[in-house]
Amino acid sequence: MSNIAAFFRAWGWSLLIMTVIFAFSSLPSNEIPRFGWVDFLVKKGGHMTGYALLAAANLRALQLDRAGDAGGGHKIRPYGLAFLIAVLYSATDEWHQSFVPGRHPTLTDIGIDALGAILGLSLRAVYQLKKQKSGAQPL
Repeated sequence: MSNIAAFFRAWGWSLLIMTVIFAFSSLPSNEIPRFGWVDFLVKKGGHMTGYALLAAANLRALQLDRAGDAGGGHKIRPYGLAFLIAVLYSATDEWHQSFVPGRHPTLTDIGIDALGAILGLSLRAVYQLKKQKSGAQPL
């Protein structure tokens, strides 16, 4: 498999999720739908879900990269690096929002995104443990 194909096989999901997050962040405040009394829950739940998926996709990519490294691997454990990538992307996304009309960056959103990343990685760890106990090869 070519290096480019291997890269996209590993990192494609992460890049897709980052693109979707960026697209939603690019919407001016007057174009964002309102959800009435559940608006806060829907929007912050969206943050958590997006970053849970991003962190899990990052972990998958790091594990695929590591499997192809013939034992070299990364110096930082994959879970920590997957979390770090998600939170750093969250911070850059908040900065990006400072350039979007009607939007502004908040540290609260970075914290919510970090909680989402922890949730995604925790669910992934539970899934991998169950797969290992059943004898199946985890992804």
